[in-house]
Amino acid sequence: MTEPLILEPAKPADACVIWLHGLGADRYDFMPVAEALQETLLSTRFVLPQAPTRAVTINGGYAMPSWYDIKAMSPARSISLEELDASTQMVTDLIEAQKRTGIDASRIFLAGFSQGGAVVFHTAYLNWQGPLGGVIALSTYAPTFDDELQLSASQQRIPALCLHGQYDEVVQNAMGRSAFEHLKSHGVTVTWQEYPMGHEVLPQEIHDIGAWLLARLS
Repeated sequence: MTEPLILEPAKPADACVIWLHGLGADRYDFMPVAEALQETLLSTRFVLPQAPTRAVTINGGYAMPSWYDIKAMSPARSISLEELDASTQMVTDLIEAQKRTGIDASRIFLAGFSQGGAVVFHTAYLNWQGPLGGVIALSTYAPTFDDELQLSASQQRIPALCLHGQYDEVVQNAMGRSAFEHLKSHGVTVTWQEYPMGHEVLPQEIHDIGAWLLARLS
């Protein structure tokens, strides 16, 4: 397994963001974003893990960095839950590793773009028990949220920031909105923000993420 990319802040780290890239990308994909955020988040470490390379069914079985296999796109995405759970365990291990460095769990955030965001949702709201700083979900969806979803008291206290493009052609806006509505209906403090963009990241979005993180870390 490829080691995560770790970006140390200007000051001794007292907070951490674990940020998962999307399908077919790699751990360097969000390095410029992390570096930009660290200009104001002076004591926040960024951990950028790398998904394993595996065959992806919807892409003709072509091997690429993937947090889990996507077997079909419709009516809803059919995925490998076993691989999703393995990725979730990897994220959980990263959280525990950051706790061992002395960072309080309430100052550890999970962020993910597209497929990475799906892993983050699954980790924070279906697996992790205990405090967490929050979830940042970019252009993503929640394949394991359904009408049976039940959150523990500690999971309900994990705030979320959901960001999505109005013209996203890869993960439809409605899919992101559905994840937001699930969390909202379960008492989570969740914010929805959309932008005039497709399946991408805009500077304004990064600015908004920075402001959201600063508000929770100050």
